[in-house]
Amino acid sequence: MSNSAVGKLEPVSKNTPKIQPEAPSGERLQKILAQAGIASRRKAEEIILEGRVQVNGQTVTELGTRADIARDHIRVDGKLLHGREQQRYYMLNKPRGYVTTLSDPEKRPTVMELMTKSKGPHGDHVRLYPVGRLDYLSEGLLLMTNDGDLANRLSKAAAGVEKTYLVKVSGAPTAEGIEQLRRGIMIDRGRLNEVRSGRRDRVITAPAKVEQVRGGDNPWYELTLTEGRNRQIRKMFEEIGHHVEKIRRIGYGALRLDVPPGGFRELTPGEVTALGRAARGQKVTPKQKMPEHAQLKKPVPPKAAKRHPARNWRSS
Repeated sequence: MSNSAVGKLEPVSKNTPKIQPEAPSGERLQKILAQAGIASRRKAEEIILEGRVQVNGQTVTELGTRADIARDHIRVDGKLLHGREQQRYYMLNKPRGYVTTLSDPEKRPTVMELMTKSKGPHGDHVRLYPVGRLDYLSEGLLLMTNDGDLANRLSKAAAGVEKTYLVKVSGAPTAEGIEQLRRGIMIDRGRLNEVRSGRRDRVITAPAKVEQVRGGDNPWYELTLTEGRNRQIRKMFEEIGHHVEKIRRIGYGALRLDVPPGGFRELTPGEVTALGRAARGQKVTPKQKMPEHAQLKKPVPPKAAKRHPARNWRSS
């Protein structure tokens, strides 16, 4: 067969671009579920692994699976997703005696009860989730959102988002003890008194800002951390020999607590932007003036003893 019959073959140039394999389209399934308000990113991963998600009729249990919410039919527990839920962001002032969880097996009151007294802050059925935790006895600033992506980025220790607390301790720590907290101190990892493989699992905390804001036998300190380990503040002070009596979170990134206990408000677009910057490790600056609810109340002076006029006793 002649060359004219098949055409002339051109030599392959060294500069001819190689054909790259097509990258998987769409977003990871757990991210789609989080954006739709189904659950946080971590909880969405559990839902996928449990075989509760179907894409175009096929059950998916692999976390790396990608899909397109605009093109694919995605169902969770048989219910079809209808796209990305409108994202909402709130600041809640958690009172002492509430659990930072969606439900509690011990039937203790949860922060969700504060946010869903009717059908939610907007009278709708948007499901909100807490960002991070405050333990049962702690109080103060708690972020609530259905933006699973932002919540996941804020919760990562690598982001280094500053969280500020007012802490009341029993007894007066020494200057050396406070300096230990500033430099970083060795504490138990995980839950209190937890032992793993027959030994205590210990970790050193990141440097912290610690300033005394009120003296006395039971002083108050302002403490700023860039991490959030389990019951970290209580463990830190216990390591220097002092029990923590009260904890109130008053700052998160550029936010400062400005709603009363049990109250909440929606964040402004500027505040949401600042949270995104903090989650990316960028510097954010809080307002200089500290709101009323982020301050310690002025101590109540002891009541002056009532003076009774001297009685004149007459002998009978």
